[in-house]
Amino acid sequence: MSSENREFHIFLLPFMAYGHMIPVSDMAKLFAAQGVKTTIITTPLNAPTFSKATRSSKTNSGRIEVQIKTIKFPSQEAGLPEGCENLDSLPTPEFANNFSKALGLLQEPLERLLLEDQPSCLVADMFFPWATDAAAKFGIPRLLFHGTSFFTLAASDCVRRYQPFKNMSSDSEPFVIPNLPGEIKMTRAQVPDFLKENIENDFTQLMKQAHDSEVGSYGTVVNSFYELEPVYADYYRKLLGRKAWHIGPLSLCNRDNEEKSYRGKEVSIDEHECLKWLNSKKPNSVVYVCFGSMARFSNSQLKEIAAGLEATRLEFIWVVRRGKNDDDVGKEDWLPEGFEERMEGKGLIIRGWAPQVLILDHGAVGGFVTHCGWNSTLEGIAAGLPMVTWPLSAEQFYNDKLVTQVLKIGVGVGDQKWVRVEGDSVKREAIEKAVTQIMVGEEAEEMRSRSKGLAEQARGVIEKGGSSHFDLNALIEELSSHR
Repeated sequence: MSSENREFHIFLLPFMAYGHMIPVSDMAKLFAAQGVKTTIITTPLNAPTFSKATRSSKTNSGRIEVQIKTIKFPSQEAGLPEGCENLDSLPTPEFANNFSKALGLLQEPLERLLLEDQPSCLVADMFFPWATDAAAKFGIPRLLFHGTSFFTLAASDCVRRYQPFKNMSSDSEPFVIPNLPGEIKMTRAQVPDFLKENIENDFTQLMKQAHDSEVGSYGTVVNSFYELEPVYADYYRKLLGRKAWHIGPLSLCNRDNEEKSYRGKEVSIDEHECLKWLNSKKPNSVVYVCFGSMARFSNSQLKEIAAGLEATRLEFIWVVRRGKNDDDVGKEDWLPEGFEERMEGKGLIIRGWAPQVLILDHGAVGGFVTHCGWNSTLEGIAAGLPMVTWPLSAEQFYNDKLVTQVLKIGVGVGDQKWVRVEGDSVKREAIEKAVTQIMVGEEAEEMRSRSKGLAEQARGVIEKGGSSHFDLNALIEELSSHR
């Protein structure tokens, strides 16, 4: 890296939700490892998430330096309780509009930092649409980070643009996404409600502004790799005419167990205990079940999951996150009677936050039940695992289509409806069938073989000469010359 590039300074502004903060931590380490001066802009209560993740990072020449600067989060001004600085901390989903309002109030403090530091580039999350104008005031290029795949960026653009769901006679009738390669099918029930119901509120306004700011920004950084979805990377760049650089899988910058554990919240299990448990299991014998940081299930749905897992007779690790306002948390009446006793040694329940990448990468894990958030989906791909897809909200139904219809490395559990927080009602029989399908038999082996091939490619693309390593350096070179 030339001395000119070492002076190059990049600002990263992540959205305050773990699904967005985690990949930005990884991205910061990636830029810093290339000799780029890297600063993460966040709020005081979110800063420890980044300092913990980045301080564990090392290269051959020593530790990677990532600077963290904080700006005050305007909780009070937006009508939020004090201390609500990320989505996970909202008392109820009803505060989401207030949270959207708070994001808009961050423009002024960010502009003060841009004036002070004069960075060479600003990478800002899609949920900060005003960042394009803020950066333009100082002649700084703004790059967009969606935190999802090329496939989803292309598919969601086609659904938003052509609105094929309007012509359907029912919520369950499938339609083919128009103008998208691959004959991808979905239903009206799987389309996000803010798109199909034409609701006007702070959130829908924010989504519209996000789309407009994408068109006006310098380009997009994508946590993916070309070999995973070449047709859709080409579609996004050539047919939609968007500049984009694929620099993933970002999670693969975490090389050792310590780095893999220091992502997101404090883990709720000792990682050594977790590894000891996994080390006692046979290769590909354990199924890992986790639904991300935002999903919540009713007690009855949790009981169905437990019963479905028990019926498979397979070994499992199940991560359960309960709702904040449950009065009955202590009673644990969400588990069938005697479940943990019967599952002793066979099943491990982690209540809270798990060291996900550490678990997925272990040779004993042979399958993954996921909500299809993009971080989890890509981490499952990078670990070479077949998946049971259980999408709930956000862009997860698109990611599900990529896994099941394009890559053919997973099977759907059968949930059919986009929901904002709490999951669809899926019966134990469907859970048992889908989990068995990815873990046992010829079809499971075929999916595992395809998954392992993708994992091998994923490891290659981040090394010198690989497509993501090349794109990362091409991006740095282009931005350096732009300056």
